[in-house]
Formats: sequence, structure tokens, C-alpha cells
Amino acid sequence: MRIPRGAATAAAVAGALVLTVAGCSSSGGKNSEEGAKDAGGGGKGVSTPRLKIAMITHSGEGDTFWDIVQSGAKQAAAKDNVDFLYSANKEGQQQSQLVQAAIDQKVDGIVVTLAKPEAVRDVVKKAVAAGIPVVTINSGAQYSKELGALGHIGQDEGVAGEAVGEQLNARGKKNAVCVIHEQGNVSLEERCAGVKKTFGGSVENLNVDGTNTPAATSSIEAKLQAGSRGAAIDAVVTLGAPMAAAAVKAKGDAGSSAEVDTFDLNAAVIKQFKAEEIGFAVDQQPYLQGYLAVDELWLNKTNGDVVGGGRPVLTGPAIVTAKDVPTLEKYTARGTR
Repeated sequence: MRIPRGAATAAAVAGALVLTVAGCSSSGGKNSEEGAKDAGGGGKGVSTPRLKIAMITHSGEGDTFWDIVQSGAKQAAAKDNVDFLYSANKEGQQQSQLVQAAIDQKVDGIVVTLAKPEAVRDVVKKAVAAGIPVVTINSGAQYSKELGALGHIGQDEGVAGEAVGEQLNARGKKNAVCVIHEQGNVSLEERCAGVKKTFGGSVENLNVDGTNTPAATSSIEAKLQAGSRGAAIDAVVTLGAPMAAAAVKAKGDAGSSAEVDTFDLNAAVIKQFKAEEIGFAVDQQPYLQGYLAVDELWLNKTNGDVVGGGRPVLTGPAIVTAKDVPTLEKYTARGTR
């Protein structure tokens, strides 16, 4: 697993933070202890007062990435004596309404994604004004500070895209398509822009509906058959693990020899590595995003801490290839990577 330049220092800080917070537990129940052991944690909870923390994301149906984020958040919640509430909607206006619902419930903290920042800008500011600390994760890092959030946890999407472009160059690729599975998501657009910045070949964006896998597969297949700018496509970059499976199927149906590469990991991607169906993946450690977000809010409420001094805490990117499978397979199988 290789960490691209520009991400190494912050990733090391994030890793050190996990070790630090995992070691400050005291006592807890049997269920939380067993859950912590399953996820590699210390297995004991704290004695601080019960808190209620809401996480509101832009997840669409069937996106396994958010299952991993929730696994991390729930593990931290079990350790921190937190009542964890999760809700999601891929539409910005509906996500805004979910944040408002959390405010109305007078939660002790809010974790929110900023994939469509204009839609949630006002309600996030409202939460902060109401005295509810907010941590942003995963997307829209550049908007986090201006909205009053304590900080942002995730990867630098531009750096991640640039790392992909460099990998494509190293693999001798010339003509790539970057598959955006949620139109209007600023972070996905940043990834493709990053690929274009460093890739020496041609990159064309393809918008598909990530919540309709058959339709997305057909769109990718059609693009592979048609080519791009009069040339055959030799690389398909998907921006989420579920779309990688769609691209692999589309490649087979189109009779294409293009390499499929992807952002994010799950158990299916590990199987695709073993079957030599995927060239490389970009890991942003979603489990860590969920875990650190809940833990940061708990630390802030119980000890006045601000992780990272208010600056983004990076959880990636790291380039993963087939050689990393033996290390990662057991973690993806349990839903933590």
C-alpha cells in the first residue's frame, strides 16, 4: 500500500490519533467489549455522561462505502457512551432537512458530509449558532471552516485524483474514462479533475446514476464500445467500490481490454483483485472517518479538544494493489476496510 506525496504526514497523524483515543477507555458492557474486539479496538467503554450524536450523509441506496463509515462511528459510539443516530439522503435539500431534524432533537453533536455544500450551508451554520458542535467528513473539506465546523476528516480529493493520474501514467495508459456516479457531488468532480491534472493521456468524464446499477453498467458498456475522441478506452476509473463491479461487468459485456481501477475498498473489490479484474484502488479509510468524527465530538464535549487544531485530518489516499490483499482481506471481510 503506497501513500501518495502530500498525504503521508496527515495520514500518519490520523493513524496516531486512532492509537491515542483507543487507549483512553475505562469500563463498558459485554456487547461493546465484543464489538470492539471484532473491530480491533480496546474493548472497553468510558464513564462520561451519555451523549447523542447524529451523522447525516449524502449516501445513495446500496452504497457499501457508508456501511463501513457507520461501522467506525458505531465502534467509537460504543466506546464513548454515545447514542449514535444515522440518516442519509443523496439529494441536498433532503439532507438539509435531516440536519434540521437533528437540531430539533437537540443532539450533542452533528457529523455531516458536504458533497452538495450549497444545499446544506445554511442549516449547518444554524446548528453551529445553536451551540451544537459540527464535524464534517468525506466531502467538501474546503467549505468546512467557513461553516463553523470544528474540523474535517477525510482525504484530499484533488491529491487522490492526482495519485490516480500518476498510477495510470506508470501503467502506460493513454485514454481513460472517469465515471461519476453522483452528478453534482463536488468531491467526485474534484477526483476526476485531479486525474486530469497529472495524467499524460486523455480523460473524459462519464456521468451515471449510481443508485441504478443496471443502467450505470449499460452506460459504461456503451462508452467502452464507442471509445473516446476516436480512440479505444484503455482505463476505466470508478469513484466508488460498487461502481467498480459495474465497470467490470460492462468491460466483459463490451469485449473491452480496458483496465478497471477504482476509488475505495470493500470485500468485493478484494475479490476482484484476486480475480485480476481490477488494477489498483484508492483507499480513504472510511471506517476511520466515522470513528474519528464521533471521537472528535466526544473529546470536544468532554475535554474541550479540537483534533488537528481545526485543520483537516487526512485519512487517505493510499494506493492499494493486489499485493496488499493478504493484509487487507480479513479487514474487508468484517466491514472495517
